[in-house]
Amino acid sequence: MRAGAPAGFLVLPWPGGGGGSDPGPGDEGRGPLLLRCGALLGVAVICVAVLRRWIAGGVCRCTLRLDGKTVLITGANTGIGKETSRDLAGRGARVVMACRDLTRAEQAAEEIRQATGNGNVVIRHLDLASLYSVRQFAKEFLDTEDRLDILINNAAGVMMCPKWLTEDGFETQLAVNHLGHFLLTNLLLPKLKSSAPSRVVTVSSIAHRGGRIDFDDLFFSRRRYSSLESYRQSKLANVLFSRELARRLRGSGVSSFCLHPGVIRTELGRHVQGWFPLLGALLSLPSLLLMKTPRQGSQTTVYCAVTPGLEGRSGAYFSDCAEKEAAPEGRDDAVARKLWEESTRLVGLKDTC
Repeated sequence: MRAGAPAGFLVLPWPGGGGGSDPGPGDEGRGPLLLRCGALLGVAVICVAVLRRWIAGGVCRCTLRLDGKTVLITGANTGIGKETSRDLAGRGARVVMACRDLTRAEQAAEEIRQATGNGNVVIRHLDLASLYSVRQFAKEFLDTEDRLDILINNAAGVMMCPKWLTEDGFETQLAVNHLGHFLLTNLLLPKLKSSAPSRVVTVSSIAHRGGRIDFDDLFFSRRRYSSLESYRQSKLANVLFSRELARRLRGSGVSSFCLHPGVIRTELGRHVQGWFPLLGALLSLPSLLLMKTPRQGSQTTVYCAVTPGLEGRSGAYFSDCAEKEAAPEGRDDAVARKLWEESTRLVGLKDTC
């Protein structure tokens, strides 16, 4: 035992140190340094693994089959919409993928058919930025489909884009993210009611926190346009719409749920990178660690669509496969009713639920 070693401890020479010869210059500190570096690396790997598991969030563990059921998913050719389509097709559902880009939609549908063995996956054209397209889609769906068990208003459409106007003269983010789905849902309600128990699942975002519905200037006609403010308004509109829909459909057998999917690595952030290209480049690597994959991001949507016994929670807000409390502005029933009435006027609906 070396002189100076603490009692009860055996100090061995570092391997390769000369077989018992005296340590050379610098050898005494090399061993502990390498051990510390190895320990730090191990801790870092464990921390990253724990962080990734936490970011992944909840997982839908329900194994419910959907044979004989029909599911309609908007924006289903990419991101969480595609992964949601894949999951529900794997459960045996007839999946109708409502998409604007039919070429990409057919590629996604064929991939899902091959992966799940379910040939009952079809595509239909839908442009949520056009009220005419929404009406045409709904008419065709009502005329050709026997039932609608689950409507998933998934298409986020746009996030923080420049100020664009739709063909109907509406600011694009509110038009695509809210008004298009508002009209679509109302037009499909007869099929949802006849297929009851059925569900409407609307994908919103945690960005609804801090949002505000400006009824005096919904489309930024007078105030200065802010892409973030507009996005928050549209996501808050999703939450309020889902809540008011649940109130109006109480007792009908149609349930309504809203959710935050998490921060996902999808194409939705392309406009953010356009505004801040350097920021996008700097964050590209960290985003691989700090964002959910599309499959992970689809889990709460799937949870709301298939989990038995949620009917009593109609109108609730979910995140990470669990019910969460929406922001105070998302629980304002007076604003929800006013938004419903204003949306009805804007899209030209005469009769709603």
